Amino acid sequence: MQAKTINGARFRESGYKKQVVHLGEEANVAPRGEMETGSGSPEQPSSRVSVMLVDDHPLFREAVGRAIERCPNFQIVAEAGDGEEAIALADRLSPRVTILDIGLPKANGIEVTRQIKARNPGAAVIVLSVHDDAEHVTAMLKAGADAYLTKDVMGAEIIEALYHVAAGKMFLCSTALRHLVSSTLDDRTSAGSGVDQGLTRRELEILGLMAHGFSNREMAEQLSVSTATIKGHVEGIFSKLNVDSRTEAVTTALRLGILGLSDI
Repeated sequence: MQAKTINGARFRESGYKKQVVHLGEEANVAPRGEMETGSGSPEQPSSRVSVMLVDDHPLFREAVGRAIERCPNFQIVAEAGDGEEAIALADRLSPRVTILDIGLPKANGIEVTRQIKARNPGAAVIVLSVHDDAEHVTAMLKAGADAYLTKDVMGAEIIEALYHVAAGKMFLCSTALRHLVSSTLDDRTSAGSGVDQGLTRRELEILGLMAHGFSNREMAEQLSVSTATIKGHVEGIFSKLNVDSRTEAVTTALRLGILGLSDI
């Protein structure tokens, strides 16, 4: 399969077959299932999770759909090309997850997210946008978005975000996370200014690298240690902060004042 770029995002071709509805059509939506906890990975849905795609570019919706339909745990049940249609379809079908852009006609992504969350608090919203500035990231998170991705991500990261939000967890791409840090903390915040939860100096250092989106291998290279050593430190951070993902670890550290701009 060959990779293709649509509206700034890269996806691989697959045999995506549309089984979605627009207003005025009928659809069968997969029931919401309980989440089964996996070991060391996002929780796996016990039944197919219903997904709605919202973007005013049909080719982009198709590309995202191809990436998602390769995963048997998710089913695209609806598509919308503007905000008003998205709100109406969300009311009618109650998709478990909505993936949407910010710059939508008729009602923007911020308003759509607010409406979906107000009417169905259990629904999850993933933002997939060209905007990567602090203003858009923070506005969408305040509106209730569960995940924020920029359109330069690969299809695999969209699937990862889907697994996280389906399990009730937050997911931010590295760009969005950096902007979240910049917009919520001032320059005077430092690693020693908050409650450190018993984290060691090395664990604080690794938290800062997590905020930059470093992988275990990249952190090992940066710190001249083995990947096994990094894994042990990451597990220690998760335990002390009572979290089970990198995003939760960093956002919890930000909330507690453990991390600041000087740390990243």
